[in-house]
Amino acid sequence: MAGAQKTLRKEDPALLSGRGRYADDLPVPVGTLHAHVIRSPHAHADIVSIDASAALAHDGVWAVLTGDDVRNMSEPFLAAVKTPVTQWSLAVERVRYVGEPVALVVAESRYIAEDAAELVAIAYAPLEAILDPVAACEKSAPLIHPQAETNEVSVRKFCYGDTEAAFAKADRRIAMTTEFPRLSFTPIECYVVVATHNAAENSYDVLANFQGPFSMHPVMARALRVAGPKLRLRIPPDSGGSFGIKLSVFPYVVLMGLAAKITGRPVKWVEDRIEHLVSASSGPNRVTTAEAAVTKDGRILGLRLDQLEDYGAFLRAPMPGPLYRMHGAVTGAYDVANVEVVNRVVLTNKMPSSLIRGFGGPQLYLALERLMQRIAVELKLDPLDVICRNLVPAAKFPYKTAAGALYDSGDYLRAVEIATGGGRLEELKRKRAAARAAGKKYGIGFAVIVEPAMSNMGYLSTVMNAQAREKAGPKNGAVSMARVNIDPLGAVSVTADVTVQGQSHETVLAEIVSRELGLKPDDVEVVLEIDTAKDQWSIAAGTYSSRFASGTAVAAHLAAVQMRDKLKGIAARQLNVLPEDVELAQGKIRSRSNPDNALPFGRVAATSHWSPVMLPESMAPALSETGVWSPQELEPPSHDDRINTSFTYGFVFDMCGVEIDPKTYQVRVDRYVSMHDAGRILNATIAEGQIRGAFAQGVAAALYEEFTYNEEGAFLSGTFADYLVPTVSEIPPVEILHHSSPSPFTPLGAKGLAEGNCMSTPVCIANAIADALGVADVPLPATPRRIHAMLAESGKP
Repeated sequence: MAGAQKTLRKEDPALLSGRGRYADDLPVPVGTLHAHVIRSPHAHADIVSIDASAALAHDGVWAVLTGDDVRNMSEPFLAAVKTPVTQWSLAVERVRYVGEPVALVVAESRYIAEDAAELVAIAYAPLEAILDPVAACEKSAPLIHPQAETNEVSVRKFCYGDTEAAFAKADRRIAMTTEFPRLSFTPIECYVVVATHNAAENSYDVLANFQGPFSMHPVMARALRVAGPKLRLRIPPDSGGSFGIKLSVFPYVVLMGLAAKITGRPVKWVEDRIEHLVSASSGPNRVTTAEAAVTKDGRILGLRLDQLEDYGAFLRAPMPGPLYRMHGAVTGAYDVANVEVVNRVVLTNKMPSSLIRGFGGPQLYLALERLMQRIAVELKLDPLDVICRNLVPAAKFPYKTAAGALYDSGDYLRAVEIATGGGRLEELKRKRAAARAAGKKYGIGFAVIVEPAMSNMGYLSTVMNAQAREKAGPKNGAVSMARVNIDPLGAVSVTADVTVQGQSHETVLAEIVSRELGLKPDDVEVVLEIDTAKDQWSIAAGTYSSRFASGTAVAAHLAAVQMRDKLKGIAARQLNVLPEDVELAQGKIRSRSNPDNALPFGRVAATSHWSPVMLPESMAPALSETGVWSPQELEPPSHDDRINTSFTYGFVFDMCGVEIDPKTYQVRVDRYVSMHDAGRILNATIAEGQIRGAFAQGVAAALYEEFTYNEEGAFLSGTFADYLVPTVSEIPPVEILHHSSPSPFTPLGAKGLAEGNCMSTPVCIANAIADALGVADVPLPATPRRIHAMLAESGKP
């Protein structure tokens, strides 16, 4: 495996010694004010009145913003689905979920702002709330947005192949309904925004721990009623995690910008943990009815999916991303030519949903892989045999799926064989047999998934029909950018279009660039503080959808190659050789045929700065090279709605054994094996860390974490005493295996791997529980209470 040597991260000295530079650590301008958000205690209510007079009379209070202020000063946020639904950065006339921002108090300190918030008198007229996504689709359901005339704001049906014929031909039709829960992944650091308004230029300068995608920059600029260059967005050097959540800081960027404009002073807001849990964002819950047309030996002829996704009170851009990100890959790792999909978007009185790690994947694969297990059970076949019988054959790669995804490479069956071999599966079967002989409940689960990376920026346009897309203009592709610079003394620096969240981008970029320039990684300085006023960026910029390995890393490689070739041209004249004979190695630039004919790297690099007349003819003197990577495989949706939703596609096969305690009803993961094919691994240490992190969050989704509401819409998961985030002691060991099928579409051959286990682990554990208990339905998270209920319903105490 390439890059298999253990390396130290460049990020660690600062982070492990407490010298990280997070948004709340950075200095702010003199005179900065502090903000506190007043939030709705109701899930659904009209705002009758807001009286801020007492708060405004409080010493140190500069302003109290309400919905009327933001409506007068800003535009509602753009959304991907065209509906009459509007959302501003504060509630206007009505609140639609517990925790919705209603007013903003701005004062000389956070303490004063929080004290003054208690003096703001807000009168509400409560309305009936609707929480259940299926019930919300009924015509009798209370409307979240009356002007929309429905809560089901988007319905699209897609047909690929001949599904009718496939189902008519089938020996059996097997169907089931799954419900993926609403949950979040909670970063250590919450939202931070510091906004300044320049009245002379009517421009905004905002520091925020925003993660991207930067397609949200024009959304924020439009909401602030300024042109893009008038909104300078700066990202801090470090971020305390994100996992997708920090996309949703964008409404607060606008809100703090408006507060800075009103007060004429910089305004800082730091979200606290209670605010974050109740209203930051979450992954959407989804109800999926899946039906397969199968032969008696378990071969799938056709597939039908009805996917109802709950986005909470508002459909914020870039939603409904989780519903459509996986659309091209809706058949997963299986070779199925006939597919029918219905995608439905519903609004309820919950906090708005957005992206979280693996977005769209956990929901899809819970339905697909649970269905595969049911097929095996109902046909009395081995689940692994059913999986293997339907996998995409290695000979078919690159493989075009029914819905349009172009899977770049893989040998899925071989990867499964490696993972189940070595006595691993036999040991699990022995343990299961022994446990059941002793009267214990032990089950084995499997899951296979395709892990997409680097989203096609046009995938969301499939929410529109072909005629609407033609009218709006084509949308597709994904641009990645990186820049390599060399200063007058030969020092190398790199900037790139990713935001820092802990993925070790600094380390990997330094390794990629140093390898091309013949240097050590420590010789390369990487700076990843994006500033939209002066750094390279596109709407695809940011850190999400595992875009780094397939995108930004390639851009850095291209920039380094361009710089290498430029240095070869400069050195050739000084070494009196042809450029083709020049190599960069061990900190020198030398003749390949005569290594003693060499010059120090810094001396050659300095030529461009100190002696530009010595450069080859037509060569520009600056030593700054920008790599831009825009893969042609990311085409716009076709007229028949086929879309290659991502650029590269990895593969994950998981296998686990679980035992259920007969007294506590707790699920214990006895053994877990996870096989990954992510192409060429760029850094083995970092890859293992990313996989283990995704695995931990997959276990959390399977067994612990869930956002819950009562019938009135009150949020019941507002503290870590109620929202159970597992600690390291609850996460079982995982055996990580690799099988490499390098992508033929990228110069580095690498694919994404940081989200796979968020997608595969919940359903793998669910399948093991189903096997252990002999039940058809396994609601997640599989808490002891739910395990007890499953046993009671099945009549198996």
